[in-house]
Amino acid sequence: MNLQLAYRDAYARSVEGRVVAVLEAGGASGASTDATGALVVLDRTVFYPGGGGQPADRGSLLRAADGRSWAVVAARKQDGEIVHQLEPGIEPPQAGDVVTVDLEWARRYALMRTHTALHALCGVVWRDYGAQVTGGNMEPGAGRMDFEFERMSGDLVGEIEVKVNEELGRGREVKVNVLPREEAFAIPDLIRTKINLLPPGIPEVRTIEIVGLDLQADGGTHVANTREVGGIKVTGYESKGRINKRIRIELVQPEAAS
Repeated sequence: MNLQLAYRDAYARSVEGRVVAVLEAGGASGASTDATGALVVLDRTVFYPGGGGQPADRGSLLRAADGRSWAVVAARKQDGEIVHQLEPGIEPPQAGDVVTVDLEWARRYALMRTHTALHALCGVVWRDYGAQVTGGNMEPGAGRMDFEFERMSGDLVGEIEVKVNEELGRGREVKVNVLPREEAFAIPDLIRTKINLLPPGIPEVRTIEIVGLDLQADGGTHVANTREVGGIKVTGYESKGRINKRIRIELVQPEAAS
């Protein structure tokens, strides 16, 4: 399995890697230039492959030997490996090539801030209203979260926005841990979603903790402190049924990491 640095260090923007294989879109070996672009497997990568509502990273590969570069338009998990999808219609690098793997950092950092903001939202709603998450999604700088929250109202949503911004402003540390399965599932309320989405039988569980506010199983990338998020603005809420309610948010300053 390739070394997948995003799970260890969300701030790693670049790494040197070696091309292990070039796959067709369907997964077979070979240099594909079809409409979906070739899939490149590296021995190490900083790309996040998407999951849990967080989109996959974008970026580029730069070959050390001749300076040729390729845009990476998406990434995903395939047979346990993170594979990098190139633009269609171009000849990919070859197995054995050494490349520099670079993230589109501004986009990734915006996703990190957004993901942490959504965890803060979830933490406040769970702590103060006891509502479980039924779904969620995000893009850089904006996201939405669905809750089993029958009594949600406009006034309540305004109250939630104030509380989330108070928590973000406290400068709470955000910690990543990988725990043995038994230890993780002994934590009360580790799974906040209505349906447990963790694969059965996994030996370890990755957790994200906003210290003093929220602790959940999660595979995405996050900032190290809630102050990096800045704040949120609730841009809307809507009913998705009698019980299921949706809150939409956008980020406010700061906008970028140094």
